[in-house]
Amino acid sequence: MAALVKGINAKIRANPVLDYFCSTHFWGPASNFGIPIAAVMDTQKDPEIISGGMTGTLILYSATFARYALAVTPKNYLLFGCHAVNFTMQNVQMYRYMNYWKFGGREAALTAKGEAEKIKDTAKDAAAKVLRKD
Repeated sequence: MAALVKGINAKIRANPVLDYFCSTHFWGPASNFGIPIAAVMDTQKDPEIISGGMTGTLILYSATFARYALAVTPKNYLLFGCHAVNFTMQNVQMYRYMNYWKFGGREAALTAKGEAEKIKDTAKDAAAKVLRKD
């Protein structure tokens, strides 16, 4: 049985594409891509739920490991791409956080929401008047 496993492993390692596909240089970044995908999806959510501390931590994490991905031998460009995307998206999230909590975005959103409620009430009143006339 051990000879069979060694034979299969030797066959895989002889093919450069299969060797890369079966290595941690592929599967590490592939499994790590969940973080930047989640960050991209989070850009559609309300900025009120963004954690400034966690976003800052993820920015530092991605910057550190993007550099590490190029420092190892052989260079792991897939891991670098994963962390570069995550670094970019976390900076977008930090901008949204700062804009919402520190630079007046929350107040503007609340004002817009209040204005929308007034317009909604005015439209309901107008519709009620039209229906009463019939």
